[in-house]
Amino acid sequence: MSETSGVAAPEEPTARELVQPIVLLVDRDEPAGRDEGIAVAALASVKAYRQDPGNPVWTLWAAGAFAKSVRRADAKMFAKVLASFPDHALAAVGAARAVGLPPMPAERLPKLLAKLQVSGTQLPEGVPLAPQPLTIVLNDSLGMSTGKAAAQAAHALFAWLLDAGPAADAWAAAGFPVGVARLSARDFRKGARKATGPVIHDAGRTEIEPGSATAYVVLTAI
Repeated sequence: MSETSGVAAPEEPTARELVQPIVLLVDRDEPAGRDEGIAVAALASVKAYRQDPGNPVWTLWAAGAFAKSVRRADAKMFAKVLASFPDHALAAVGAARAVGLPPMPAERLPKLLAKLQVSGTQLPEGVPLAPQPLTIVLNDSLGMSTGKAAAQAAHALFAWLLDAGPAADAWAAAGFPVGVARLSARDFRKGARKATGPVIHDAGRTEIEPGSATAYVVLTAI
């Protein structure tokens, strides 16, 4: 005869409850440049997906608005994240480093992640990235912080990846080259006509007005 405990099994999360944590290294002494940080956060997001695309949590998460949370960590905390989450995906762009993790329930993040700051993440201007075959284009007129821009860049890159088919595999085989362009509102709108993937519109929960067009991807050649 089977027995059951009095403890109810945890409910499965819904797509709306899930968030993908992205941890951006912000070194206190020698921080990476802004565009490097934006690019590396977006890259960490998609690398985490590509290393385990069959995980059902990705399908559930992608069925919603695929929410992302870009959190910052100094070198000591960043090392703790690497050690604590063996399923992480580490990305590097220039001097920037970021970790992408699988989606998790937003209200039940592990303590190590929950204590990392989200708002106010800023990196210095730094050196512009060299042109790349794949470019994430950002609406610079919105005045987004580095963290907010990184989350929007990650949205754009992931949205492109979901529909890219063989182009995504070719991009990965080329070493995941990614550039960042920050354009005026006028140039952003003009460039959107040549977007390779969807134009991202923000929900407006932080920093910017709901419905603001924030980012898209342009792929020239791989």
